[in-house]
Amino acid sequence: MECTVSWTGGLNTRSGMGFVAETGSGHTVMMDGAPDAAKPENGGLNLAPRPLELLLAGTGGCTAYDVVLILKRGRHAVQGCTVKLTAERAEVDPKVFTKINMHFTVSGKGLPAAAVERAIAMSHEKYCSASIMLAKSAEITTSFELIEA
Repeated sequence: MECTVSWTGGLNTRSGMGFVAETGSGHTVMMDGAPDAAKPENGGLNLAPRPLELLLAGTGGCTAYDVVLILKRGRHAVQGCTVKLTAERAEVDPKVFTKINMHFTVSGKGLPAAAVERAIAMSHEKYCSASIMLAKSAEITTSFELIEA
């Protein structure tokens, strides 16, 4: 796996702290820093997600992928899966994630709560590389709700 990240600022000082990531799979993702009122030259222009927001989003995508796949492999009629991630960060640098809660909303026909709970646990204990990596610095909690579709 590889990715190349390039600053979009260069000679154009109006670009602030924008970056473009080009992934090995051929996709691009824009990133930007938060505006800095005290030192505008050091801040972003708020034109794209922050890098850590993308880290959190990637973790959500990784675990949701696992949950859906595990339920499908168990021949459960899953029709939807959403995960809302809420994170807290350390007060001082490096401002790593210290707590992350993942709340899953899973919909389907006749989905057993035990199957959803098991799929979430399997993702976090065995399959989701992103959440397992983040668990080295953050306390990760999960919750879920089922919606009959």
